[in-house]
Amino acid sequence: MASFRKQQWKMLLLTMMCYLFFYTGRHNFGWAAHGIAAEFNVPFETIGWISFAMLIGYAIGQFVNGNLADRFSARIMVPAGAYLSIAANVAVSFATSIEMVMVWWALNGFFQSMAWAPGGKIISNWWGNEEKGKAFGFYTMAAGLSSVVTYLLSILILKQDQEWRMLFRLPVLLLFVTATLFLIFVKDRPSDLGYTDLDHETKTDDQGDWLTRYKEVLGNKNFVIVTLAFAFESMARYGFIFWVPVHYLGTNWKDNAHNIWVTFLLPVGMAAGAVTFGNLSDNLFRRNRIASIRFGMFASAVVALVIFVAPAENTGLQAVVMLAAGFFVYGPQANFWTLCPEMLGNNRTGTGIGLMNMSGYLFAALGEPILGKLIDITGSTSHIFLLISLICLLSALVISTINPKAYMAYR
Repeated sequence: MASFRKQQWKMLLLTMMCYLFFYTGRHNFGWAAHGIAAEFNVPFETIGWISFAMLIGYAIGQFVNGNLADRFSARIMVPAGAYLSIAANVAVSFATSIEMVMVWWALNGFFQSMAWAPGGKIISNWWGNEEKGKAFGFYTMAAGLSSVVTYLLSILILKQDQEWRMLFRLPVLLLFVTATLFLIFVKDRPSDLGYTDLDHETKTDDQGDWLTRYKEVLGNKNFVIVTLAFAFESMARYGFIFWVPVHYLGTNWKDNAHNIWVTFLLPVGMAAGAVTFGNLSDNLFRRNRIASIRFGMFASAVVALVIFVAPAENTGLQAVVMLAAGFFVYGPQANFWTLCPEMLGNNRTGTGIGLMNMSGYLFAALGEPILGKLIDITGSTSHIFLLISLICLLSALVISTINPKAYMAYR
């Protein structure tokens, strides 16, 4: 039906558009790191702990909000998270102590967590099994492009010699607009517009209590292994996202202004990788998400090693490896998210996405102060890429322990 197809794409594109600007309230922090450290006279290890606090807040939020997405309206949850995150960002911009920055940034992590799993629930409701890989690929691409938008806006703000506080005030204005559009036009599922729902499982008023949903998801051994592989992938991803700006900005970035644009290629690669891996897993790998993920993480390990040994002054080479790093470390996420409905079914998709994302951000949180301490000890930012390479390798090895034929219950 042409009208339904139109609504399918409308819901996907609106969800993508909203999430396209979500990272303006989260990935802006790395760009403010130098300014915050200088103003409050703290080492980079402290900056790492602040990032840790946000990621822990996000992880806790995923644990709660993913489950809630299986019970309540995602249409309400997503914009609510956006509005609260905007408020937290503005509060950080007026902070007068490093403790205030940490508290508000931790709360911001929780607010930011109210979007991803509910958005994934909407996509799972509107797209059938045969096209879920493609749909989640586009959704993940929007998250990658969100990093592009945030990096671009942050670069432009810094090049205008604005103080770090403006990084928390200006970019989030765009999130306010898109979240409001989402609230007005998005519907949770096809039946809200009079169409027949696509679920193989019928929506009922009683989908089990919250504890039952957690037990069913955590009782799936293969899903738990996938979640562990995702956790290592997320640790590597955030190692790139947070510390790449620190690595290339240095203390005299204005003397080498071209370096700042090298960092911009990281999120560009992420966006390209997300949509590419979604289609690769559906076509080249014939819906074998495990093989697709393994390929991406092995490639990421190699790219991280190249960054470690490559001379920083070789801008051309650094540009290529930044593009490749984003492409391979983030692309597999499209396959991870698709595994949630395929392994758990639609009625547990929100809970599965939430638990998976919670694990990812817990690991990412643990990695931030470790990487910050590594910089303080070695006096060099290049060594973090050696550790990131090892983390990528661990993700590839863990995912390789799963037999793809063992998880096809809902395919």
